Parts: sequence; structure tokens; C-alpha cells
Amino acid sequence: MATSLTFHGAAGTVTGSKFLLEHGRRRVLVDCGLYQGEREWRRLNWAPVPFLPSSVSDVLLTHAHLDHCGYLPALVRKGFTGPAWATRGTSELAAIVLRDSAHLQEEDAEYARRGGYSRHDPPLPLYTEADAERAMRALRTRGFGELEPLGDGIAFTFHRAGHILGSSTVLIELGSASVLFSGDLGRPVHDLLLPREDPPSARTVVIEATYGDRDHPEPAAEAHAALADVIRRTVRRGGSVVIPAFAVDRTELVVIALTRMLERGVIPRVPIYVDSPMALAALEVYRRAEYRHELLPEAADALDRLGGLREARTADESRELNAPRQPSIVISASGMASGGRVVHHLQHLLPDRRNAVVLTGYQAAGTRGRALADGAQEVKIMGRYVPVRAEIVTDEEFSVHADASELVDWLVRIPRPPETVYVVHGEHEAAASLAERIRHETGWTVAVPRHGERVLVD
Repeated sequence: MATSLTFHGAAGTVTGSKFLLEHGRRRVLVDCGLYQGEREWRRLNWAPVPFLPSSVSDVLLTHAHLDHCGYLPALVRKGFTGPAWATRGTSELAAIVLRDSAHLQEEDAEYARRGGYSRHDPPLPLYTEADAERAMRALRTRGFGELEPLGDGIAFTFHRAGHILGSSTVLIELGSASVLFSGDLGRPVHDLLLPREDPPSARTVVIEATYGDRDHPEPAAEAHAALADVIRRTVRRGGSVVIPAFAVDRTELVVIALTRMLERGVIPRVPIYVDSPMALAALEVYRRAEYRHELLPEAADALDRLGGLREARTADESRELNAPRQPSIVISASGMASGGRVVHHLQHLLPDRRNAVVLTGYQAAGTRGRALADGAQEVKIMGRYVPVRAEIVTDEEFSVHADASELVDWLVRIPRPPETVYVVHGEHEAAASLAERIRHETGWTVAVPRHGERVLVD
């Protein structure tokens, strides 16, 4: 019985993770993510999937970021009726992410209709809030280390990945074949979470390469010094700081960093807003007692100390932050400025030289965040170009993606050498660089698959 693996996403790009395993009559899809970034990839969200959704028996989600779970409502809408397996933390956070994504899909379609800047008439959402609710009913949970049989000789096990709450690597055993998917790997040290687990043995390994061509800079003597410096400068000139941050995990890390700065007196006391209903909901999940076993004890204590945060939950409360009455700090999703409330803040605050924008993580090609990081003088927002006069700063210490050295270190801890390693979830240069490094350091067979490429894994 041949067992095959097809790379339907995150091949040639860093988003849209979808990996289809076929074993006899069973089809198992590992991750079901949305494409983000460049238009050529985002268009694939709207294209027919190259397999029949109703033929997929199971979906396995490695974690709750949109580029790994955000296509699930569309898959359900197109005919998928099976279970979607995840850890409990991933399931809870994915419900938050999918509801928010569906809301934004509908909201963006309405903005486009009113503004007349869509090429479609009428502009439609990729999926609706009703589709997201149907997708959430498909979620089934399993703990780390629990072997779950799926039938026909297939079973899977989640292992802790240390990337965000609930994140996992997943080992799938299919008869004589075994495939280990890294998902998104966390760093050996995380300010919030317990470290990732070492990988189990597998004949085939699929590893991410988000930072496959670089290592993170050594931490500064003073943690997040770049962030503290820009906050002090901005407040002195009477401006406000906008921090685009992923609602899940990144917002928690930013808030903890700001809290510690305030406690040490290294930044002035100005209003700090979290302007993202999704981020506030995720923060509540991180604070729950049942997830303390995934958190570092000191991080759990820090989350309990968060005081003085101001919450912007309603649209009116969010709009008020477009013209702050005093210097303030606004943390708002999305982290790559590709959607959400932060886009409105950037539209209003980027043209003013007194303000600053702090980028806190990886910015995929084709996103506004990447454009800002690359020094763009204008960015397009809601059909119009907006001048970039605000100060743009990147704080790379917030990254929770393993860098090239950390990826290789995880990989070589596998008990027995795999037959083949496939490098995915990276831009071309990053994936090629990581593949060559693995080849050089291990002598293993390593490939960078093309989008849509099918390989045998038995």
C-alpha cells in the first residue's frame, strides 16, 4: 500500500500550510492554513483546492496561527465533514482565531463594497462567521504524548513545540511509514512557555524554515532595549507608539515586556491599550489555571501582575485611538499589519512624524509590515496610499520562531537519522539555505519541495 505526501501549501512561501497524506482509502491533512502576504499566494485562498475536501478523513492542526488553521472554515464550507484534531490549547485558541478571521472577512468585504475598491461586484468574504462556527464543531482534542488511532493502521501523537500555547509537532504513523511534522518550532528559551520537546524518530521529517537563512541576534544586555528607547523618544516628542502584534502569544509577550519595563522605571507611565478583542480573549486563555502546566512559573506570575492595561473592545473605543489625546502605546492585531484594527491606526498615525511603529516579529513578503520594515515611504491601505513619516523600529527579541541554528539543533536530536527531510514554510532563500546547512552538517537526504509536489514516504 503506497503512502504519499503532497505539499499543497507552505512550499515556496511561509504561509498557507497544507500537507496531504494519502494511505489507502484515508486522506489526512496536516494543517489547514490561509495564505498571507504576496497577492500571487493570497489568490490561492480563493482557488479550488486541488483535492476533494469531502475525501479528507481527518485534519490535524499543529497550532492556532491563521496560516496553519485559518482555511478550515473554507474546507468545511466546501465539503469536509471529518474531525479536526488539535491539543486543547490549540482548539481554544483556534476558536478565537477563526471567529475573528470570519468577522474580518465579512467586514473587509463590506468596506470594499462601500469604498468601491474591489474588482469584484459584489465583494464576498472567503467564509462567514457561520462557516467558522461549523468548523469549530469539528474540533477534537488530544493531549501531548497521547497516541490516537485514526483507523486503517494510522495513528498520531502530538509533542510540545514551544511556539505558542498548545503548539505541537505531530508524528503520524501509517503502516510502515512514519512522518514527523515540525509545525512552527519555538526557540529553546521562551519568555512564556516551557521549552519544546526533542523530536521522536521518523522515517520522514517535514521541517519549517521561517528563519532558515539566519540566526537571531544575541540578546541585548538590557532586554528589549530598542523598544524602550523608541517609547522614550516618541513620548518626548508628543507622539504615540503603535505595536502591530499577533493576537495569540505575541500580545502576551509584549505586555509582559512593557510591564517589566514599567516596574523597572525604564519607560514613562503612559496609557497602554490592547486594541484587539481576539488578543484579549487569547490573554484570558493564557491566564487559565488549566494551562499553567505549559507556562514557565515566572511567566504565569507576570501574567497575573498585569495591571493598568486599558482594553479597547468596541469599534468606538478603537476609533478613539486613531487620534490619541496624549502620548500612548497601542498594541493591536495583526502582527504583519495585513488586516484587523491596526490597519486603521496605521492609516491615521503613519503620516505624523511624532509617532512610531514597532514591528515585533517575522514580516512575510507582500505584507504591510514587510513594506514598513523594508523602508517603504508609502503603504497602500484601503485603496489609498498613505505616507510613512512615523519612525519605524523592529524589535527582533520577540520572535518565537526557532532560527537556523535552533532548527538544526532540534533536528539532530532525533534518535535515528530519517531517510528524507523536507524543508517547507519558508521563503525560497530561507528554505534553500536551511536545506544546504542540514545536508552539510548531517549528510542526510534533504529536499525543498515545490508547491503541489507529491512524494512517496513509505
